[in-house]
Amino acid sequence: MIVLLKNFKNIFLVSELRKKLAFTFGVLAVFRFGAHIPVPGINLSALQALVGSKFAGGLLAYLDLFSGGALSQFAIFALGISPYISASIMMQLLTIMVPSLELLSKEGEYGRKIINQYTRYLTLGLSIVQGFMLAIFIESQPGVVLNPGIGFKFLTVLILSVGALFVMWLGEQINGRGLGNGSSIIIFAGIVVSLPSAVIKLISLVKLGQTDPLIALLLVFVSVAVIGLIVFLEKGERRVVVQYAKRVVGHKVYGGQSSYIPLKVNPSGVIPVIFASTIIQIPMMLFNSVAVKFPSLKFLAELFGYGGLLFYVLQSGLIIFFAFFYTAIIFNPVELADNIRKSGGFIPGIRPGKRTSEFFDYLLTRIGLPGAIYLASLALVPSLLQSAFNFPVMFSGISLLIVIGVAMDMAAQIESHLIERRYEGFLTTGRLKGRYGR
Repeated sequence: MIVLLKNFKNIFLVSELRKKLAFTFGVLAVFRFGAHIPVPGINLSALQALVGSKFAGGLLAYLDLFSGGALSQFAIFALGISPYISASIMMQLLTIMVPSLELLSKEGEYGRKIINQYTRYLTLGLSIVQGFMLAIFIESQPGVVLNPGIGFKFLTVLILSVGALFVMWLGEQINGRGLGNGSSIIIFAGIVVSLPSAVIKLISLVKLGQTDPLIALLLVFVSVAVIGLIVFLEKGERRVVVQYAKRVVGHKVYGGQSSYIPLKVNPSGVIPVIFASTIIQIPMMLFNSVAVKFPSLKFLAELFGYGGLLFYVLQSGLIIFFAFFYTAIIFNPVELADNIRKSGGFIPGIRPGKRTSEFFDYLLTRIGLPGAIYLASLALVPSLLQSAFNFPVMFSGISLLIVIGVAMDMAAQIESHLIERRYEGFLTTGRLKGRYGR
């Protein structure tokens, strides 16, 4: 423990790392502050009753997860980072399907800036649409809005849209001057802040006799086991050995060594879960808004409601799809094989060139399938346990995966900063690795 604390202290001895951490926490403090400023014209007591109601609790509670509790307060940051993530997904899909955007993405820094600008415009459009649907939904609930009407809708859409753009800007600031991925860090912070209240709630249920102490202990044991399983699988990898031939240049001999390329069991990390969870919000909000105007179509809202069979099927399918989709984006087997060939390397037993790219494609498919199923199962199992056995669950599998995945990525970045400056990492059991083997 003393060694661990000593190594942890090294984090604050590196000036650059200390500044990055301070900046990241400062941005998160701004985000948490905005999550407690309500939109004008809302009856908060009626809103709290709505969040806990049987009719809307599922939808609002699910959306509230990714806004860090801002939606339950109907705060100015109620939309959170969701519009920006949805826009990023759409732009990545369009970049693959539209030739002009694909060419633009290959133009280096200039192309990335243009695509990022398009993403911001799309974020604004999605923020307006989602804000309008949310305003209609909230206004339809009796007693929640003090003065319903076109004025409330306009003001709500304006405030929520500006709030979403500001949260997007905060995420970009973390990307540029902080630690970790900005969007993931913001979602991570929103989930973590609910941990104390979840623990307090569990203790209260035990004291009131509503939950058996053995069940509470079992919950803690299951949570620790799931966390251990997630860490184990997130660090699992398939190492592909690459052998480099000897080259004689003048009087020097180069090559003749071997290295490896790590292919992780879950190469896409928490991105598929975040993408799927964000995309599934769109039909949920859309059908709930439609059900408000046309009560005869309320069955659509119930069909796509949180906790329903169709919801879990759609969520699992989206997670598996985005797991393969994002892996295809970050790993290009043809380009990887070509780079190995140009550097004079080869995989033992595999011909360079086309056969090597086919080999990588085969491995990514074989490794990616269990990884995608693991992500989908993690999203389903805790909720199914809660529904089938009335088992108390403090966090969903999605929440745990996001928290652990983001924490591991941040720990890996901190580790690399410490190693770079000849400090030992803050874990003595072995150096951490980043999402892609860094």
